[in-house]
Order: sequence, then C-alpha cells, then structure tokens
Amino acid sequence: MTTAESEARKALNRLRRATEKAEAELRSLEGALRHAEQTDFPVESYEAAVTSLRAVVNFVDEEGERLREKILYAGGLEPGRVRKNQGT
Repeated sequence: MTTAESEARKALNRLRRATEKAEAELRSLEGALRHAEQTDFPVESYEAAVTSLRAVVNFVDEEGERLREKILYAGGLEPGRVRKNQGT
C-alpha cells in the first residue's frame, strides 16, 4: 500500500469516528434540550441533522470500499474474489 493510500484510509477512519462522535453528541444535546424545552423542541431539525450525519457515514463507507477495491486491483487481485472478513 502506498503512502497516499495509507493516509486516505487513516483519514477515512478518522472521519468515521468523528462523525459517530458527532452523532452521539447530537443525541446527548437532543436529550438535554428536549427535556428542557419539551413542546418547543425542534424535532424535525434534529432528525435532519442526524440524517445528514448518517449520510456522511454512508459516504465514508462507500469511499472505504472504493479504496479497498482500488488497492486490491493495484495488487493484482480481483475485489469480488476476496472475502471481507477473513478470520485469520
């Protein structure tokens, strides 16, 4: 794996973790504000924000798969012939 590919994988992993953390923090904020504001709480806004964060996670997953296939192809392997979870 080249340095650029390694850095890309690391960046994807950092982005995924940051997005997951952002979603957890958003849920925490939602819980606190929902309790404080009750009926005035903007439910739709928070649902939209969570949907946006999930779209980022999906993007990261797709880019990770694309990068994985590219690395396998560059190494002379067919991406569809390699199992994702080899337990060895």
